Amino acid sequence: MTSGLLRGALAGAAGTTALNAATYGDMALRARPGSTVPERGVDELAKRTGRPVPGEGEDREHRLSGLGALSGIAVGIGTGAALGALRRAGLRPPLWLGGAVAAVLAMAATDLPMARLGVTSDPRSWPAPDWVSDLIPHLAYGYVTTAALEALDPGR
Repeated sequence: MTSGLLRGALAGAAGTTALNAATYGDMALRARPGSTVPERGVDELAKRTGRPVPGEGEDREHRLSGLGALSGIAVGIGTGAALGALRRAGLRPPLWLGGAVAAVLAMAATDLPMARLGVTSDPRSWPAPDWVSDLIPHLAYGYVTTAALEALDPGR
């Protein structure tokens, strides 16, 4: 089980890099700003747990920005670890299906908690361009993570 989690975490890190590259590429291409949803999510979660992020002004904003980015990395690696454990347990879908499933899982692991925290609207109400902006990087995550899991499979 541990080897599946470790391979999955490594694959998730590769997928997270692909997601970030797709996101930053989109920002550069369309000259759009970065999302503030991750840092607002961290802030809201910190408030709800009674552990507010310390600092004031720019210092606090910078901490939230860093914590928001780190939370995305944690979700990507954690999702990869879960996928690695499933693969170790024998679930080995073909790349086309595994990549799509991994993308949906990663989207659900980020979008649903953010909607529940109230820092973004319910994804069911998003217009098509918002879905595409969210889907493309997550597809990059899903397919890179799944391909990395296949490449790391000791049975290859």
